[in-house]
Amino acid sequence: MTTARRQRFFLGQAIWMLGTIVVLTLLSSLSLDVFFVVSLIGFLVVVELTAPFNVTPQWRRRLKWIVLVGLVGFGYVVIRRILSILPPGIF
Repeated sequence: MTTARRQRFFLGQAIWMLGTIVVLTLLSSLSLDVFFVVSLIGFLVVVELTAPFNVTPQWRRRLKWIVLVGLVGFGYVVIRRILSILPPGIF
């Protein structure tokens, strides 16, 4: 039972990431920053959609650390984008 749910989780994430690559390529806006942000959004959606109701398996408890690292990376991308928009004399 746990293996099937784990496989469904990884399959959902893989499909999301491949779809992201295809759509961003078709839109000619494929960059590492955009891919990371959209993949993180997909990861958070897949985590919530595949969450069990009663018991949380141990492998799902470790996902909070991946979410934390992803959010730190997202903060880095946002700060870098903001700094690139601001005039050079501010910071």
